[in-house]
Amino acid sequence: MISLPNSKSELEALISTGLTETEAKRRLEEVGPNTLKEKKKKTPFQLFLDQFKDFMITILISASLIAGIIGEWSDTIIILVIVILNAIMGFIQEYRAEKALEALKKMSETHTRVIRDGKTQITHSSELVPGDIIICEAGNMIPADIQLLEGTAVKMDESSLTGESVPVDKKAFIEKLESPDINSEQHLFKGTFQTNGRGVGIVLKTGMETQFGKIADLLQEGSPETPLQVRMKKFGKTISLLILLICLIIFGLGILRGEEPLQLLMISVSLAVAAIPEALPALITIALSLGAARMAKKEALIRKLPAVESLGSITFICTDKTGTLTKNQMTVVRHFSEENESVYPGYDNLHLALALNNDVKVGKDGKLLGEATELALTQHLIKELGESSYLEILKTFPRIGEVPFDSDRKLMSTFHQIGDQVLVICKGATESILDILKEKKNVQKIKKDSQEWAEAGERVLAFAGKVLDQLPPKSEWDKIESDLTFWGLIGMIDPPREEVKEAIQECKTAGIQPVMITGDHPATAKTIAKEVGIFEEGDLVVSGSELREMTDEDFAKKVEKITVYARVSPDQKLRIVRILQQQNQFVAMTGDGVNDAPSLRASTIGIAMGGTGTDVSKEAAHMILLDDNFATIVRAIREGRRIFDNIRKFIKYIMTCNGAEIWTITMAPFLGLPIPLLPIHILWINLVTDGIPALALAKEKAEKNIMQRPPRPPQQSLFADGLGLHILWVGILMAGITLFTQYWAIRQGWHWQTMVFTVLAFSQLGHVMAVRSDRSPLFKLGIFTNTPLILSIIGTLILQILIIYLPFFNRVFHTEALNLPELIFSVGMGLVVFHAVEFEKWIKNIRKKKNQTNPTH
Repeated sequence: MISLPNSKSELEALISTGLTETEAKRRLEEVGPNTLKEKKKKTPFQLFLDQFKDFMITILISASLIAGIIGEWSDTIIILVIVILNAIMGFIQEYRAEKALEALKKMSETHTRVIRDGKTQITHSSELVPGDIIICEAGNMIPADIQLLEGTAVKMDESSLTGESVPVDKKAFIEKLESPDINSEQHLFKGTFQTNGRGVGIVLKTGMETQFGKIADLLQEGSPETPLQVRMKKFGKTISLLILLICLIIFGLGILRGEEPLQLLMISVSLAVAAIPEALPALITIALSLGAARMAKKEALIRKLPAVESLGSITFICTDKTGTLTKNQMTVVRHFSEENESVYPGYDNLHLALALNNDVKVGKDGKLLGEATELALTQHLIKELGESSYLEILKTFPRIGEVPFDSDRKLMSTFHQIGDQVLVICKGATESILDILKEKKNVQKIKKDSQEWAEAGERVLAFAGKVLDQLPPKSEWDKIESDLTFWGLIGMIDPPREEVKEAIQECKTAGIQPVMITGDHPATAKTIAKEVGIFEEGDLVVSGSELREMTDEDFAKKVEKITVYARVSPDQKLRIVRILQQQNQFVAMTGDGVNDAPSLRASTIGIAMGGTGTDVSKEAAHMILLDDNFATIVRAIREGRRIFDNIRKFIKYIMTCNGAEIWTITMAPFLGLPIPLLPIHILWINLVTDGIPALALAKEKAEKNIMQRPPRPPQQSLFADGLGLHILWVGILMAGITLFTQYWAIRQGWHWQTMVFTVLAFSQLGHVMAVRSDRSPLFKLGIFTNTPLILSIIGTLILQILIIYLPFFNRVFHTEALNLPELIFSVGMGLVVFHAVEFEKWIKNIRKKKNQTNPTH
């Protein structure tokens, strides 16, 4: 039985040490992981059975039973075997896709800062247990039901639990533990977000015992279908009705010709199953999920599957500067200290500010822990004064309160005990500090210095302070930031990442405009943007104050020329997204803070920072940058384009092959030819010749020009850019070749049905080799650059040869051994489609070169 401390002394002791690792493991075994129970997942066997629920598969099984009743047992057995093999393929695709999505889901689970064995460490949220002491920070999701024991200005967004959107103030309570109450001021609840402040709490309830766990059944949601899957399902329904109509026509014409009704029924049903692209949704799902898994290996974690296909449409990337374009390794390069009376003898006021106004912690091993900017300030101070002086300042001026940094105020204030008085230190943007000074005597010089430093690419921070007789009530802390004395300036640089400049250029070549959004001074922002290649002559730099004065109409006129936004607030980021979207732009927006969530959610692709990002921003985002690197965004866009290209390739392949089968069966009676193929032939082609190579197309590498073409319009049809026309003409060509083979073989007295079967299979294999690229010829692309595809083609060829020449398969598939002239003729006819598609590429490339040489104006 787990016991929790229930006296103030026990709680205070636990706060400093936390649970031991041994005790935490024991409790985890007793109460189980801190997770919500999900709906019962389908077993692999249930997934397999689901493959037989398709209406057309049901009809096919019925037809096989009818064949058995009339004595055609070989057809019955083979059709059932092929149906089962088809189900196995569908099961494998769904199972792999599900496993890939589960892996991605595990990667996106949250982590928590917890105190154990007297040390602060990061632990997977699912491993929290009652009694754990956790650190609660603004921007994080609360991982369990906890009681707040220590806290400063803690506010919670409990809308996910209560429906109320107004943040709730929370107060620390350390006298005793009380059962979590939704109306309590001292409890924080699993699944809610901390919007402000910092605190320490004790875990009371985990998993299904939490308030959120009690309503978990109402929160279960399945993964949404991607827009691409929705479009394909709609297309599938339309084409199903069309194909059923064709089947009825074929059946009717056959009856008029005196064909056997049952045989016609088998042919019609088999054709319908072969022609309807029922495998496409599964192929699309596996391509997207495996693509997302590949992106995760490249440090881009896809949280929402539609983001994979949306990546190819991005026209603007609005990115933060610090840590994304730069290394997030700040270094102080110069400082200016105002000459005024020191608040503590022996120490310059600026030195006191650098030591005290930050959240840097000294770890157990003596290492400094904290945010990059504050670490740089502290390291600079230690370099100037020495570590012992730094530690003496921390000991002499204990912190007794703070007003955390706010992106609207652009200030951070801390309060420290100084004898019987209170020292107030304020840090922030130069203009924000100047607005709260008591005396304005050197304002112009301070502004000039700050401007010059910023124009040199430095980030400038200003410091000010004052001494109070006593600390006012917490409700009045927001009024303390006034009547301060200026203490000094600090100039820092954060060098750009080496790979960013190349990534920016790749973006521009791909028709994507990168835009920098930063809290830095406009001059600093412009310098960095120019250095990495974002800002060019003629572009605009706009500050937050200038943006605030613009009407939406004026902003819309300039928005596509603005490449740098400086000193902007999070609500302005949302405005930037909306105005760009009004101009029919598709926007990727990066963010890491609580207030970034609206802009991340509103953008086409919201991108949260994996390292510095808060849980709120990650929850709102479509994608998480695990390395916080701009170049990773570009790699993700490249991968997204590749995935969509490959989806189009196997749609092109499958639909062309299905079209050829339809044309072949439909046109034969009109040309006075017998039905060219048996049901078993169509089913074999549908399973082996179509299915296996189509799946291997998903492994095709990116085309060389993939980042040298404009973004794809999202509303654009899947069949745009000539894909629909290709499906039509190549399908007709393939059917024409097959029917010509039938006509010629009948005239020559050859084994015409086996030749028709073989030519259609070989034509489709030739076609899949040709559609690997829209423009590059196969010899230039390289025959062996897609190993899975080559293996699938070799395997299919071997199986086809076995069907032709082994007596057992002759009986099963009703085939006959071809002699050498018949085989050579079949191979030659099967290669026609490959050469025709390669010729189509040649024509396309000639037209492209002609257009480049003689562009129209």
